[in-house]
Amino acid sequence: MSDSPLPLAAAVRETLEAVPRERLPMTYQDVADALCLQPPRTIQRVAQALEVLMREDAAQGRPFIAALVVSRRAPHMPARGFFELAVELGRFPADASLHAQAWWEEYQRVLATFD
Repeated sequence: MSDSPLPLAAAVRETLEAVPRERLPMTYQDVADALCLQPPRTIQRVAQALEVLMREDAAQGRPFIAALVVSRRAPHMPARGFFELAVELGRFPADASLHAQAWWEEYQRVLATFD
């Protein structure tokens, strides 16, 4: 797999679109494993690819497919960078106390696109 986030982003989108709903959400490590990424920086490369997808989704008016990827650490939500970019892209409120609810709603919107 290339080190560039663009081809990796396409592979991440394909993976997330193809995974059975009962396996969602996936962790960053699950995505790295599904794509057979080798160290170093596997999680960082997945995160960068997800940021590319967020920008694409925002530009196309689609829900963030990146909402389907969460940290394996509690509270099992996306990493801070997801929320920061969602705010930067104007999709989430700046108030961090509202982020968990905004993420859950975005997660549900993504799932609805799979129906």
